[in-house]
Amino acid sequence: MRRRTALTLPIAASFGLAIAIFAVAPLGSYVASAEQLAPTENKGFKTTKTQALDLGPEIQGMNGRQLRLRMLTIAPGGHIKIHSHKDRPAVVYFIQGADTVTFGDGTEKTFRAGETTSSSKNTTHWHRNDGKEMVILIAADILHKKM
Repeated sequence: MRRRTALTLPIAASFGLAIAIFAVAPLGSYVASAEQLAPTENKGFKTTKTQALDLGPEIQGMNGRQLRLRMLTIAPGGHIKIHSHKDRPAVVYFIQGADTVTFGDGTEKTFRAGETTSSSKNTTHWHRNDGKEMVILIAADILHKKM
């Protein structure tokens, strides 16, 4: 009888520890990828001052493509939903605020005023504003023009 009690106590303690760990940490952090946890809708996000140029007449082989320049804003607590830059390369200049970008592999980088970044065909990411001031950035991209 003593032997059973001696084995039961460590097993019960281990089981209790496992329950405590899963109660504190969200289950999604163990089974979901960064892409599965990313927002699929925008919140507090606006696009203004858009200018586009049809590149077909400008550069041979660029029919159906546009060069687009936009000012984007993300309100405090807001975010831009997860999106891919496949077939839409972009460069960005950050004007104001701190924009945390989460990439498809789960890594994050926070960009601040005066910094730049680019997105290639392999980039999937989403943006969020955890700060108290508006995030403002300028984005230039090349995309298929809408027919």
